Amino acid sequence: MSDPDQAPRKPEPKGVGLWQTISSVAASFFGVQSRRNRERDFARGKATHFIAVGLLMTVVFVLLVVLAVRLALRSQGL
Repeated sequence: MSDPDQAPRKPEPKGVGLWQTISSVAASFFGVQSRRNRERDFARGKATHFIAVGLLMTVVFVLLVVLAVRLALRSQGL
């Protein structure tokens, strides 16, 4: 018999999806990760996924900064 006071629970997904991982890493870049998402990441996420996405996003960020500096210098004739 089931207890009528308990609402049926939806099964939680086993892992963290790609977009959730990207969102969590982006939020961590700015230091605005929510408590709920941080707990989800530690409970269901894989560290290697977060490290890989973090490294990739760091490389992209550095390349964008280098590109912006080169464009700024070129526009000044340097």
